[in-house]
Amino acid sequence: MTACNHSRWEPSHDYRPLETRTERQAWLVAALTGATMLVEITAGYAYNSMALLADGWHMASHMLAIGLTALAYLLARRYAHDPRFAFGTWKIEVLAGFASSLLLLVVVAMLAFESLRRLWQPQVIAFEVALWVAVVGLLVNLLSAWLLRDQHAHGHAHGDHDHDHDHDTSAKGRDLNRHAAFIHVLADALTSVAAIIALLGGLLFGWSWLDPLMGVIGAVIIALWAKGLLLETAKVLLDREMDSPIVARVRSALAQEADTELADLHLWRVGRAQYACIASVVTHGDISADRYKARLAGIGELVHVTIEVNRCAEGER
Repeated sequence: MTACNHSRWEPSHDYRPLETRTERQAWLVAALTGATMLVEITAGYAYNSMALLADGWHMASHMLAIGLTALAYLLARRYAHDPRFAFGTWKIEVLAGFASSLLLLVVVAMLAFESLRRLWQPQVIAFEVALWVAVVGLLVNLLSAWLLRDQHAHGHAHGDHDHDHDHDTSAKGRDLNRHAAFIHVLADALTSVAAIIALLGGLLFGWSWLDPLMGVIGAVIIALWAKGLLLETAKVLLDREMDSPIVARVRSALAQEADTELADLHLWRVGRAQYACIASVVTHGDISADRYKARLAGIGELVHVTIEVNRCAEGER
């Protein structure tokens, strides 16, 4: 018997786009903010500025997030064609985000504790020196935001080379890791502004209490960001995707085939906007799995579809 060429039925499971440029930018931003973080935290302790410490620790959270993102890109690229990863390596990026969010919660607890302690026991602050360091931190945050913003715009301008595009254009193909990093840098910038306001208030009006108060505000900002990242990454890692709008589209498409009942459906994400689907249908007719797959062909997000056809005996329902 002549062997069948089965290569046409072996699709690639690498659902992530090439990210070498994004990876380089991520490492650059991580290094830049890491250096500034060390300066701010050192200055915060040296000059007793809780707002400066808040900004420094917030930049630490940013450096951690960007560093893990860059590392995830590297590992995902390195193991992209490793057959041990059943659906590719995209979830390495998601796992990095999940680990980052857990570590951020530790930073929040430390920052909130220290800020509240300094509200109760005020410290003498060298406002002028701390203010200059905070301004430097803000400039670094704005530069980091510009770098990531430039990449985000580049990705959309040349999206045909990086992503699959269809009618779901609002979130389709967007790099959620990079987008989250961009939003996080903006949050860092806001925390830097808060530190500058606190130090100016202390320098001009003697409001020493404003500095630790801004530390509390910084902790809240980090906590909110960490919570959002934790929920989003956990949802993907646990395959909690059955509330996705794509589920309704799959059900609707299969229901268009006469004498068909959907017995079981599983859908989960294997890429930024790509999904795998396993469906079990029941029918009296002689409808093939290929015919059902053809019904789902218009749903561009489905990149891996398995259909199980169960045939009812005559008179059975």
